Amino acid sequence: MSGFDLIIFDCDGVLVDSEIVAAQVESKLLTEAGFPISPEEVAERFAGLTWKDILFEVERESSIPFSAALLDASDKLLDKRLATEVVAIDGVIEAISRIPGPRCICSNSEQKRLTMMLARTGIDRLFGEHVYSAREVGEGRTKPAPDVFLHGARTFTVEPEKVLVVEDSVHGIHAAAAAGMRVVGFTGGSHSYPGHADKLTEAGAETVIRRMAELPATVEALAGWSELL
Repeated sequence: MSGFDLIIFDCDGVLVDSEIVAAQVESKLLTEAGFPISPEEVAERFAGLTWKDILFEVERESSIPFSAALLDASDKLLDKRLATEVVAIDGVIEAISRIPGPRCICSNSEQKRLTMMLARTGIDRLFGEHVYSAREVGEGRTKPAPDVFLHGARTFTVEPEKVLVVEDSVHGIHAAAAAGMRVVGFTGGSHSYPGHADKLTEAGAETVIRRMAELPATVEALAGWSELL
């Protein structure tokens, strides 16, 4: 065992390098709609949020009313690009294979997109059926709400304090912390930005890694620390 009863992985930006593609698509659509913003700023401010939540945030900030058609536009463009461009985070399959014990994925992405990305990258074989979308857990309960993480813990019948989460976004770390789980931050995706590690630490990550090769030793060290408490 890894020392934890369950390890939960976010998907976008942790298992697959998809956040940079999403940031590019969302930047283009927001700029065309009258809210100029770079992909880098989208990644820094909104990584981990659904497109719907991003639009709500921008509407509150700018008072720009967005059309309903804009909701569908991002999904169509993003799915088309991800189907040919998405790749696994470097070293992720080997790293996960070295960590024993139960594991699952808890993501804000739709189930259909998760299935496609995981199959394309070969990561699906590591998780089987244990892939959970926050959108199927409850309406309006996507991260930073803790619901999808708590759903994962309930599915495996484990207590939240015995769960370790691997997350790349501030919003995801807030969700894990709200669930009462421990968190490792990850900054190895192409969407990472200066100060990313500091923001994840400030949000509640116990430690932050940049390479997936560091994850097995990090899990072991955190588990050992728990035993001393």
